[in-house]
Amino acid sequence: MNGQHTTEGGTHLTAFKEGLTKALNEYDPKKKIDGDDVREGIIGAIAIRMQDPNFTGQAKTKLGNPEKRAELVADIKKAALEMLHRAPKETEKLLAKVEETAKLRSQLNTIKKQARERTQAVSVRVPQLKDCKEHLRLDKVNPKTGEAQGEDTMIFLTEGKSAGGTLGNARDAMKQAVFFLRGKPLNTCSLNKDVLYRNEEFFNLIKTLDIEESLEHLRYGKIIFATDADVDGLHIRMLLTTFFMRFYKQLVIDKRVFILETPLFRVRKPKAKDKEQYYCFSEEERLAAIEKCGKGCEITRFKGLGELNAKEFKDFIGPEMRLTPVICTEDSELEKTIKFYMGSNTPERKDYIMDNLVCDASDF
Repeated sequence: MNGQHTTEGGTHLTAFKEGLTKALNEYDPKKKIDGDDVREGIIGAIAIRMQDPNFTGQAKTKLGNPEKRAELVADIKKAALEMLHRAPKETEKLLAKVEETAKLRSQLNTIKKQARERTQAVSVRVPQLKDCKEHLRLDKVNPKTGEAQGEDTMIFLTEGKSAGGTLGNARDAMKQAVFFLRGKPLNTCSLNKDVLYRNEEFFNLIKTLDIEESLEHLRYGKIIFATDADVDGLHIRMLLTTFFMRFYKQLVIDKRVFILETPLFRVRKPKAKDKEQYYCFSEEERLAAIEKCGKGCEITRFKGLGELNAKEFKDFIGPEMRLTPVICTEDSELEKTIKFYMGSNTPERKDYIMDNLVCDASDF
């Protein structure tokens, strides 16, 4: 205003916003455009001169003169409308962006409303959670190690109460929490975020992790998928991976999400005095254990985590636990990849599997 940087705005800034919105509404009268949607992502500047400006405050950082507002709105609308007609291609891009912003705002408003309703409806204690006593505090960092307080805390996402019961009895209650999944979670591949607030399981998981508003509130250093080593267990892993990759990808990038590797086999000599036994996590380890134990050894194939007792399981979630991180790259094809493997294109996926299936001759 007359060369004065009016950091607090005032009449001329209000008129600029109103004039630009009116210009867009007149350019495309079929659409009712909201001013907030117009200004999202746009940088604008206005400089005017007038006689006897009336500034509010001693710092002269906000313009008064409300009597000039209507005149300014009309002038800005006329200038903006002329610019819109001069560059129709750019104007169409702008209108498309405004429409996209309006849809997103509507969706976010729905999400917030549903979140408030669910928060009021859900009990303070999540029924599927066995919590630990310590939690991650990203706002409290140890100056010597550079690590946040509670980095060694973790939560296991496990299927059913059978596996969860074993985990619950074997865990370290100070640092290890357990969240029970009720069967297979929802496939979120093609869904919008508002569905998470209608799905009780995912809503409770979001509340448990405390990532509803910000990832800075995350309550655990590691999020670990602990599923059975069968087809259903692998499917649940993929459903959970899809959920985190679509809506909370930053947790994956930050290396917060892991898969718990549990033994597939136990090989032992039942009649040996020392009860020599080996837990094997792969076919190679199984063959090596058989060679060590010799003929007549007993081989057990573990199908589910519930088959392991708490004493056995304690070692597999202790300091020596085997974790495989869920990783991703900044690949532009990531969304396409998720849709291919987890979308509704079943015939296409079936053809891909049949064309790329590799079989071991020893299986036949």
